[in-house]
Amino acid sequence: MTSRVARVLLCLLACGCAGTRGQPVVQSVSAAGPVALSIPAGVTVAEDGEQLRALLADPSGPSEIWLRARRYTGDFEITRKLSLRGERGASLYGTGHGTVLRVHADEAVVDNLLISHSGQRHTSEDAGIQAKGRGIQIRNVRVEDTLFGVSLGQCPRCVLEHVQVQGPGEAAPLKGDGIKLWESDDAVVRQCQVDGVRDVVVWYSRRVRLEGNRVTHSRYGSHFMYAHDSVVRDSQIENNVVGIFVMYSARLHLEHNVLAGARGAAGVGIGFKESDTVDAHGNWIVANTTGVYLDETPRSENARVLFSANHFALNDVALRFHGVREPLQFVGNAFEHNTTLADVEGGGDALAARFTGNHFSDYAGFDLDGDGVGDVAYQVKRLSGDLISSQPALAFFQGTAAMSLLDAVATAVPIFASRLLLEDASPSFVEIKP
Repeated sequence: MTSRVARVLLCLLACGCAGTRGQPVVQSVSAAGPVALSIPAGVTVAEDGEQLRALLADPSGPSEIWLRARRYTGDFEITRKLSLRGERGASLYGTGHGTVLRVHADEAVVDNLLISHSGQRHTSEDAGIQAKGRGIQIRNVRVEDTLFGVSLGQCPRCVLEHVQVQGPGEAAPLKGDGIKLWESDDAVVRQCQVDGVRDVVVWYSRRVRLEGNRVTHSRYGSHFMYAHDSVVRDSQIENNVVGIFVMYSARLHLEHNVLAGARGAAGVGIGFKESDTVDAHGNWIVANTTGVYLDETPRSENARVLFSANHFALNDVALRFHGVREPLQFVGNAFEHNTTLADVEGGGDALAARFTGNHFSDYAGFDLDGDGVGDVAYQVKRLSGDLISSQPALAFFQGTAAMSLLDAVATAVPIFASRLLLEDASPSFVEIKP
């Protein structure tokens, strides 16, 4: 095992570290949720929940309202441009019915609050915060004991920053989404922490940026659907059922993220369904059932999908293909100690995918001229892979000595040889540095 992979695993065992550009180990996401703030002189202060509702309902009321370090009980609504802030310890505690705080105003600000105790109805998406409007800012907020965390619908240019969402202790189908963006173009979710929710979802939204976030112990760490021109970078997404899944989207950039610990039969680090023009660069894809799953991706001709400088390590299957199309490129990636490098669902091969300059920990070739490029091509030929594709029950034996022996026999005895699965004509002979 290389020192780089070992360092990543140590970080994962120690509650994880997120990826940093140019570094194999990223710094932890900064603390989210309320911080120490003092109420400035001369501002309007609400003393209890009843007074707060009155101030919010007054169309000529103050543009800035502060809350003291106490509990404000009730359900609240912001319907005009204002800032709602609290000193540390200020909380909005819902009635247990419906949403705790509704924001229906452009450029409203919610800052430094604990929000809890929503209703539990999926039909109304009861949440800690529901928001609709342009330029809404939600900062330094912790949401707990709610069905949905923060739900943004038709919120262009909204910002979520240093928001912490703790999901309820329920089975995944009974939970709501931790962060939901719906028709919210140009939104930013930055330095947020989400744990124990159903999904973080971005649907029907363009130019969304997810930066420096941490998502753990949920179903989908990030789920994009019809979400074009968006970015996920410098994020730590681990111990979820699926890390990132992209569906029917185009022009996605996934950069310098850690995607680890997606286990179980459906465990996938990064998955794509009929998506176009994807750049995945500098990600650490570690210890997943499937590292990357590609289903009919790219969908369109001349829609490039590029994986470059990523590190695939200790996955059961590093790459799983369902339909392999050009132009799908893997350039300068490191594949280290994966049980199986690649699998093609339904049989066939992955020769349409172009592999160039990748490093493989099981490469058995040589470099006589010392130029750092292997003198013989790296090829994957596995009889066991063909057998598992035709007989899925044999996947139980994947990675065992019996399957390794079967592949060795197939290599030595031509009568048993299987088809070529994939090839890198110029494999990197030297270890690829991040």
